[in-house]
Amino acid sequence: MVKIGDLELGEFPLLLAPMEDVSDPPFRAVCKQNGVDLMYTEFISAEGLIRDAAKSIQKLDIFEYERPIGIQIFGDKEDVMREAAAIADATNPNLVDINYGCPVKNVACKGAGAGLLRDLPKMQRITDAIVKICKKPVTVKTRLGWDDASINIFEAVQRLQDVGVQALTIHARTRAQMYKGQADWSYIARVKDMPGLRIPVFGNGDVDSPERALEYRHRYGVDGIMIGRAAIGYPWIFNEVKHYFATGEKLPAPTLGQRVAVCKAHVAFSVQWKGDKLGIFEMRRHYTNYFRGLNHFRDYRVRLVEAGSLAEVLAILDEVAHRFSDDDFGPAVSHPEPVEYAGAD
Repeated sequence: MVKIGDLELGEFPLLLAPMEDVSDPPFRAVCKQNGVDLMYTEFISAEGLIRDAAKSIQKLDIFEYERPIGIQIFGDKEDVMREAAAIADATNPNLVDINYGCPVKNVACKGAGAGLLRDLPKMQRITDAIVKICKKPVTVKTRLGWDDASINIFEAVQRLQDVGVQALTIHARTRAQMYKGQADWSYIARVKDMPGLRIPVFGNGDVDSPERALEYRHRYGVDGIMIGRAAIGYPWIFNEVKHYFATGEKLPAPTLGQRVAVCKAHVAFSVQWKGDKLGIFEMRRHYTNYFRGLNHFRDYRVRLVEAGSLAEVLAILDEVAHRFSDDDFGPAVSHPEPVEYAGAD
């Protein structure tokens, strides 16, 4: 049984990565319905929280059916991070997570996210302050190091465990890699072999199929796996992985009807939570992924992106359901490199 503090997550939990502009409540809802074991909010600016910035405050929204769920924060100032952690903790998540992995320029190059991999003593001080103020368990998501010449994940893990972090997720790339190249999980395996390691370690990076999830589980000895990009427009991956673990067999791909139904539920919740204009606008990034591999879908995708109301979107999705069939899907397509999803897998 994998535990974070008193939180029990099962034998081998599957986690949803905290992805900026992706991992909002509507997206989390469809992932929860499809087997994810632990989810995180989008990462939240500590500065935004203490200024009561509307966008940051809204990201604190969590719902009972989402549990267990963690709130993730980022920042580079100890006092600000401490205050933001207290705000997050008071919202009553199951845990508070610190982002030490975001590689995007406007975060990492300002000393937050993966930028703190260049200053491990400061990372440790910030973490210590947060652990001391939070009643909930504190966890961390990070990377291997800033670049290939400065991989310092082993020292980072030791420092984080020493100040009371209760679980760790490692994205097996450096900051310099961004989301390019292959994730090197051998470093995660070496973390798992560190003498005195007492906390669960979850692996992240390049897990895009049940077969790869099982391979990485056995090869690298992780306590669980975090999935990001592969879940965008494909929340079914969590149940597919679980079924493959249990039986060695792959579930059939979701039917066109299932894709349409989940996409409709997703967009409806997006409008309910964000309002008509923003809810419609922010769904635009998901349509291609829901219908990836569907031949001759391009014109419908354009119409969906240009649609201005929920009624119009739902009508177009109904057209898709009537115009196409399961036979119209081409061969499986790999998941594309993301446009800088902060905190993404």
